Amino acid sequence: MSQKYFGTDGIRGKVGDFPMTPDFVMKLGWAAGTVLAKDGTKEVLVGKDTRASGYMLESALEAGLSAAGVNIALAGPIPTPAVAYLASTFRADAGVVISASHNPYYDNGIKFFGRSGAKLGAEQQHAIEEKLQYALENGIDCVDSQKLGKARRVDDAAGRYIEFCKGTFSSELSLEGLTIVVDSANGAAYKVAPSVFSELGATVINIANTPNGININYECGATSLASLSNAVIDNKADLGIAVDGDADRIMFIDSDGEIVDGDEILFLMAREAKQNGYKGGVVGTLMSNLGLELALKELEIPFVRTKVGDRYVVEKLNETGWRIGGETSGHILNLDYVFTGDAIIAALQVLSIVVKSGYPLAQLKLGMTKLPQCMVNVRHENLDSVLLLESVKGAVAEVEKELGDSGRLVLRKSGTEPLIRVMVEAENTETADKLANKLADVIKESK
Repeated sequence: MSQKYFGTDGIRGKVGDFPMTPDFVMKLGWAAGTVLAKDGTKEVLVGKDTRASGYMLESALEAGLSAAGVNIALAGPIPTPAVAYLASTFRADAGVVISASHNPYYDNGIKFFGRSGAKLGAEQQHAIEEKLQYALENGIDCVDSQKLGKARRVDDAAGRYIEFCKGTFSSELSLEGLTIVVDSANGAAYKVAPSVFSELGATVINIANTPNGININYECGATSLASLSNAVIDNKADLGIAVDGDADRIMFIDSDGEIVDGDEILFLMAREAKQNGYKGGVVGTLMSNLGLELALKELEIPFVRTKVGDRYVVEKLNETGWRIGGETSGHILNLDYVFTGDAIIAALQVLSIVVKSGYPLAQLKLGMTKLPQCMVNVRHENLDSVLLLESVKGAVAEVEKELGDSGRLVLRKSGTEPLIRVMVEAENTETADKLANKLADVIKESK
């Protein structure tokens, strides 16, 4: 079933432009409330990140849910995975997050989670889209006044989530003696993340933890690591942790100021899990570095790839019965704890490895060697046809022949822009850059 509004991670766009307008979000709230609360508790938990536009969109969403006869529990600024967890513990019909994740402040979005804390399936999204299309064409049908939904504030949402996170960390371990720089991206985790690590004993140095509504993800967080790297070096810290605006993705900086990305985090988690008796494999994506696949192969840990998007990672985990998966970008999943990417839970798993081993993060990651990777974005008007052209197919064959078994080529259409993404991994940076740009030039010139 094709979906008109839902992307791989909810609905997202520039605030003020369709679909991120108050009118659309009100109708979306009504449609979601009508579908999700048919037979349940008729309550939806709503959280948001720190964008100024969150206030406006929260009010619009609240109005639509209320018109559908659904009560609203407002959790305020809180990480996306916290909403997923609390929706389950509150026995709500759904959790809704107002966030554009790692995007700039002028974007925003809406994500939905079901009663279990997992993201909505395609069938539910399709049902919501049908109701939404009706509302866009005909307006919304408001329930009788006595049945309108009521709103309430959840004052202890952050505290509940903090305790949940701490509960995933072994009571036999402590973070005492570790100095950690925490970059909260001026986003939803600006209070929660530092509290979790400090309450478990770490000395925490905070950066990017003063949100003002427009500085979320700006030169900070999991997608911009220079300031965190500098802070780790300047403070002689043991490591740095960066989350994105809604804290569903994570990156580390080791004591040398070097990045430890999602692939390396997955390797550390999988190696530790196998040592503790884990029999399953790991799910990555098309963008997962070949170095991860090769390192896991050496450990005799199965590895499969999915399309880009943590939704597809979760689907494959459920299909295989495995527990560990994620993306290079830092969406990390361990289904023993959560059903969605959770930066803080992932951080605690890596920190437990550091504490138990007694080795610094920079040394622990040496078991995996990443292949150099080059990504080139090619703007093209004919995304559906250009990759079928003989000139492009011939160039692809040449690149794949030159790479052989020692590298990898991925061609991927962007889901949000008229771009073809050309990614080449090779044994050295020079080869990766040469082949990626060579193929990109062919695609540019092909009509």
